[in-house]
Amino acid sequence: MIPLSTPARIRRSLLLVLGLLATVLLGAPAAQASPQLPDQALHQVRTAGTVQAQEFDNRIGGVLRGADGPIADVTVTATGNGFEGEATSGPNGAWSIGVPEQGTYEVAIDEETLPEGIALAEGQENPRQVTFANTSSATTLFLFGEGIVAQQTSFLETLAERALAGFSFGLLLALSAVGLSLIFGTTGLTNFAHGEMVTLGAVLAFAFAAAGLPIAVAIVLAVLGGGLLGYVQDAGLWKPLRRRGTGLVPMMIVSIGFALALRYIIQFFFGGATQQLPGSQSQIIDLGSISISRNNLTSLIVSLVIILAVAFLLLRTRIGKATRAVADNPALAAASGIDVDRVIRIVWVMGGMLAALGGILWAYYRPGVSYNMGQQILLLIFAGVTLGGLGTVFGALVGSIIVGLFVEISTIWLEADLKYVGALLIMILVLLFRPQGILGRRERIG
Repeated sequence: MIPLSTPARIRRSLLLVLGLLATVLLGAPAAQASPQLPDQALHQVRTAGTVQAQEFDNRIGGVLRGADGPIADVTVTATGNGFEGEATSGPNGAWSIGVPEQGTYEVAIDEETLPEGIALAEGQENPRQVTFANTSSATTLFLFGEGIVAQQTSFLETLAERALAGFSFGLLLALSAVGLSLIFGTTGLTNFAHGEMVTLGAVLAFAFAAAGLPIAVAIVLAVLGGGLLGYVQDAGLWKPLRRRGTGLVPMMIVSIGFALALRYIIQFFFGGATQQLPGSQSQIIDLGSISISRNNLTSLIVSLVIILAVAFLLLRTRIGKATRAVADNPALAAASGIDVDRVIRIVWVMGGMLAALGGILWAYYRPGVSYNMGQQILLLIFAGVTLGGLGTVFGALVGSIIVGLFVEISTIWLEADLKYVGALLIMILVLLFRPQGILGRRERIG
């Protein structure tokens, strides 16, 4: 449970929760609040010859590993933008330095603190420059050993770690992509407000946690809030437009306007700063020769379980079979006695819940909660859906995993700034050469 210092802070947190829900569901205004959680790492910072303890959302980190395993007790420094900080690698070789702002920093290893018999590989740059890429974390890798053999070993370990991180990221994308694909399959709507549904999940989780609820309860309530938003969207907006016979292109434009409105309503109440969920700074877990953060491993497991549950729901239950029937042919499904509007309403609720959970896991992956986080991930969600096949749930799963793997593995060769460009390039190539996607059918297009 998050400790709150004063009753006034509790009132502000409750105002944030009630304000967000009231605005999203009823359009009622409320006072602005943006509580600051105390669950952030403290770093020792040397400025002007003094040592101070400060809290920073942005961080530079990495793992020091040699041929014999992790390298502990090594001093690493980061300098830049008028700032100098240092950290010491832990027993698993992990180190992390909080920095006051994003930008370019010079990161160096104090070679005098390396254990006896361990040295940087030949040609390793020390110090080196590290630049943030629109995220709150940046990583860098130092190679140890002699010649090309050590570099090959480190490369294979790095490839395995990036592949595991990419699989986790891909499953995270799949949660949101499956919901988007279900909505498209049953209604034909390309919903550009889906990114804001992702954002709302993380923002509600932060608000409920700041109000004093345990984080597990806050996450459950946030997911339910996402489902409620999906229900209200369909009941108050999309169903009336469908009954009026509004075309898909005008509805898509409405979704863009709704996305902008919802994004800046969230900014009004939440603020423009990036906040942290409880437990956002997690320990590094060693799985053999590779490492992964506890949050990423938890995200992987949760995403996999939820996706398997959705697959079972679609394949083995009556509502799942009805959903697939509506996606294939709404008119025929209605003639068969299926309540199409009820199925679509359930799909919107399910899509909202999956998007909200994806937003919470995305906040832990980045890490951080911001008012535009859904906008940042929306194109990757579209890339996964397009690659797998528009309107196909399992295609969205496959496409999202491919996108996640490509994004993370590409950082081995590409600058971090370019890792998302490759994923979007995949989407363009798929639209050019196989517009129906990997698992899609040609009749779904057009």
